[in-house]
Amino acid sequence: METRKTEILVGVFVAVTIVALVFLALRVASNTDITRGSTYTLSASFDNIGGLKVRSPVKIGGVTVGRVTRIYLEGEYYEPVVEMQISTAYDQLPETSTVSVLTSGLLGEQYLGVEPGFIDDGIMMLQDGDRFMNSNSAMVLEELIGQFLFSQGDN
Repeated sequence: METRKTEILVGVFVAVTIVALVFLALRVASNTDITRGSTYTLSASFDNIGGLKVRSPVKIGGVTVGRVTRIYLEGEYYEPVVEMQISTAYDQLPETSTVSVLTSGLLGEQYLGVEPGFIDDGIMMLQDGDRFMNSNSAMVLEELIGQFLFSQGDN
């Protein structure tokens, strides 16, 4: 009888552990801490987004303030456009702000880095649905190496 009771307790412990691990995995995978509350949508167009992906973080000064929600091509020249959800806690971004495709480390993941612009008379804050006017595309390592080799060939 004691063995049966021990087996049931171990079974319950294993079941609770599995449920807790699944819950934890879902929490980590969804990464909804930033976008859990209310958000607003901003977009930006780039010449090249490199390896940026949907769900990549949007950061201001290294602090994650949002996530990339959609990447698509627009217009007759197929210009890449990135849509992002930003937490309303960070809703005071002036329209002079700049967004850049950056890389964590030399070969790390790519993310969007926002540099808030200046605030002056007549400068509006970005609202839901607005687009960043200033954007910097990704620096592609292969292109940089190619330019370096090409410039060395001229000497």
